[in-house]
Amino acid sequence: MLPRLASCLVVLLLLMPVTAFAAGCEPNVARKSPLLVPVKWTLAGLKNASVEEGGVGLTFIGHATVLIESPQGVTAATDLTDFFPPPVVPDIATMNHFHDTHYTNHPDPGIKYVLRGWDIGEGAAHWDVTLKDMRVRNVPTNVRNWFNGSTEFNGNSIFIFEAAGLCIAHLSHLQHTLTPEHLAALGQIDVLLPMVDGAYSLSQNDIIDVIDQIKPQLIIPIHYFGPGQLDRFLARMHDRFPIERRDDPRVVLSRMTLPAKTEIMILPSVQPESFRFAPPTRN
Repeated sequence: MLPRLASCLVVLLLLMPVTAFAAGCEPNVARKSPLLVPVKWTLAGLKNASVEEGGVGLTFIGHATVLIESPQGVTAATDLTDFFPPPVVPDIATMNHFHDTHYTNHPDPGIKYVLRGWDIGEGAAHWDVTLKDMRVRNVPTNVRNWFNGSTEFNGNSIFIFEAAGLCIAHLSHLQHTLTPEHLAALGQIDVLLPMVDGAYSLSQNDIIDVIDQIKPQLIIPIHYFGPGQLDRFLARMHDRFPIERRDDPRVVLSRMTLPAKTEIMILPSVQPESFRFAPPTRN
């Protein structure tokens, strides 16, 4: 009885309190069908379509870092870290601070907006910035403290990137399922970047629950330690959604190319996951 009660209290602590902000992604009426060695590469060498034609470029750099490019050339890097540097200095960088593969204390001074997704002592982070044709905003969530396991209220943010009519959500280090208030603040999400390790973030069953809550049109998994964790996630999903494996770490997406029904797209990371520790596995 006591262990069950304790588990319930942990879940309640992670879910409260919730700070809701206005959603910007409107529902659509209809749609058409620890030691890492950086690699040398350039953004130009990865281009497979022109974002100038109206698409949004996504490049999976590694771990939780994705480079997002708008048609007008605005770039944003998710969970900017010293371990997985993007090929260019981004205009916008988002971070969470669960541990040091998700943030940096030394962001390049050329970054116009450094958006820290946690409470830095002034209350919940509240970001809503627009640069040319890209808008970036956040929805605060809670997180476990990396050192003592306690709940850190507003210690994480889901970041939403809006460009070219698409709404892309990066869950950062989400560690609980979402409330109706979270979902209302998110709005309609087209592309979801969920962490699928099933270890340090959410269990794979729980991240699938979050995917079902958000209902994106396209799922691009990130944040996994080697192919084994990714394959376990895909084994849980293969009978639910079509799965496409691509050879290029970069894809250009647009409203016209979104699938009519939800699909999963696997992008190889530019930089391999070469951590020197074996993370735990949760069901």
